[in-house]
Amino acid sequence: MRKRLVVAVLSGLTLLGVAGSSTAAEDRGHGDTGAVVVGHRGAPGYRPEHTLASYELAFRQGVNWVDVDLVPTKDGQLVARHEPEIGGTTDVAQHPEFASRRTTKVIDGVSTTGWFTEDFTLAELKTLRAAERIPDVRPHNTIYNGRWQIPTYQEVLDLTKRLGRELHRTLGTYPEVKHSTYFASIGNPTEPKLVDLLDRNGLNRPGAPVIIQSFEVANLKALSKQVRVPLLQLTSATGAPADFVASGDKRTYADLVTPAGLKEISTYANYIGPDKAQIIPLDPAGNLTKPTSLVRDAHDAGLKVAPYTFRNENNFLPANLRSAGDKTAWGNIFAEESAFLATGIDGFFADQPDTALLAVTGS
Repeated sequence: MRKRLVVAVLSGLTLLGVAGSSTAAEDRGHGDTGAVVVGHRGAPGYRPEHTLASYELAFRQGVNWVDVDLVPTKDGQLVARHEPEIGGTTDVAQHPEFASRRTTKVIDGVSTTGWFTEDFTLAELKTLRAAERIPDVRPHNTIYNGRWQIPTYQEVLDLTKRLGRELHRTLGTYPEVKHSTYFASIGNPTEPKLVDLLDRNGLNRPGAPVIIQSFEVANLKALSKQVRVPLLQLTSATGAPADFVASGDKRTYADLVTPAGLKEISTYANYIGPDKAQIIPLDPAGNLTKPTSLVRDAHDAGLKVAPYTFRNENNFLPANLRSAGDKTAWGNIFAEESAFLATGIDGFFADQPDTALLAVTGS
């Protein structure tokens, strides 16, 4: 029944973008390829990631969607951070009042030392300021360190609605549930909070500008029975979903992207978000090789495909597409994105939304 409903919903979507008005502004980012650009954590190529400034810039550059990673606070609020550990993305280390909160935790099998959102109330987090996560690659972004707070998902939704009215087009978010199994294990699950926020904002309905993502599987299967918005199954080029590992399921992400795995994903999700290396792998020298069958196989299973993450800096580009500069310099991102667009992808996540839009539209 849900699958039939989703088919009906998709008829009202423009591939990965919820259709609003048919203005030229609304259609930007689709072009002849139909591929939709998602501002990955906003526009972190220009502003520290997961800040309201980063999201706003992405929308003003022309995308209709931004990616919002969600983690909970001690008092049950959802905030936008790539990881619960915030030592590398805020100035928390400069706050002596929080020195005793520095600790070591094991999350999804990885031991991490630092400060974690689940040990802070929202009011405490609001005393911190965001900082550039990768200053060695994006030193220009460090000029903005200390300017902006950690936003809540509600604040991102409010920004999205306000800018949508100003820019006269439908804007939306791709909320990602981070570390579902871990947060459930400590009694602070993300999913009920997310569903509640969608309900309170009138977004738990067909056609709402929301697409929920996760690298785990069980939570998406559960959400498919609780929400009426599309779901996106993220996959990685290595490893396995954390919920599989916790439950003793021996399957890996490689199993999920087989034809049989994709068929199973299609029973609860509408999209797949693979690591781009699962679509076009790199050879031992770091150059792009030939595409795999993943895009075709996903389409055969009825899934849309939106790989991650495209970044302009040499540090992240295939070896033969790098410029003569150092790792901070920009290389031939247009060649990389064009190669992926040629595989038939339906969209992609990009740190520099403006150049990604140029790759799609050609103008």
